[in-house]
Amino acid sequence: MRLIRGLSGLECWQKPSAVTIGNFDGVHYGHQQMLSRLCEKAKQLGVPSVLITFEPLPHEFFAGDKAPPRLMGLREKLQYLSAKSDLDAVLCLPFSQSLAQLSAERFAQDILLDGLSAQYILLGDDFRFGYQRQGDLALLQNLSSHSGCQVESMFSVIIGNARVSSTRVRQALAEGNVAQATHLLGRPYCLSGRVVKGDQLGRTIGYSTANIYLRRQNLALSGVFAVQLRGIGKETLVGMANIGFRPTVNGRELRFEVNLFDFTEDIYDRYVEVDIVTKLRDEQRFDTLDSLKVQLAVDEQVARDYFASSVYLSNK
Repeated sequence: MRLIRGLSGLECWQKPSAVTIGNFDGVHYGHQQMLSRLCEKAKQLGVPSVLITFEPLPHEFFAGDKAPPRLMGLREKLQYLSAKSDLDAVLCLPFSQSLAQLSAERFAQDILLDGLSAQYILLGDDFRFGYQRQGDLALLQNLSSHSGCQVESMFSVIIGNARVSSTRVRQALAEGNVAQATHLLGRPYCLSGRVVKGDQLGRTIGYSTANIYLRRQNLALSGVFAVQLRGIGKETLVGMANIGFRPTVNGRELRFEVNLFDFTEDIYDRYVEVDIVTKLRDEQRFDTLDSLKVQLAVDEQVARDYFASSVYLSNK
């Protein structure tokens, strides 16, 4: 999968394309269906498939610190798309004031029809684009009528009597409903990053942790979870993780710390992926480290029991 960075990257594209546009935050089950349709159509037309996305996401540009937490960082999204989709390219546009003020007509003409020579454009049924979100399916169909470009809208995927959306996934994670989030995503929710040195407090109470560097301090979930870790050899490792501010030791920054069961190797500087399997409890403050240690023993047993259960085995 090729990454095209910004509008300047289009100068060397110069080939017809099948295109879709969107944030694709989380790449949930609905997104996956759109990408399957796009890639299927691209193969029929004999052209490459291209996803246009943005960094930062438009709602982050406008809302700033008040924006809801994203489900995936850009690197995580690109890694997933490269590994799990048949996309040929991703065009990542820096979302700036100039792009925000670009009219829908100019966006469609300059980027879609001229820049990517789109032969086919697939939109979600709720997608809008251009200045003040004035662009829609009808506008694209009108502009593309003379170029022979086919424009199609895809209906939302419905699960549980409601459309699948990044907002629903985010809400499920915030409520601790990991099973619902997994269902909407079509896979376990995953966080990834590099293992870095922490303050090594865990080892003093018998629970050494892999401190995974987070590029963002605003996540959709918090608490203590049973997890699976990938990226260390061929085996998937299991354990438990804390996502939060560690109130027992007056922590001030968000940490993602994973305790792996029956594992003692040094994995500093390794890039790992961690699947969130089920929530064990909310993060809480303990009066002493001994009290925390007692609770961690309980958490570990609950997590081990879950991984040994038929529920976990049937979901593997």
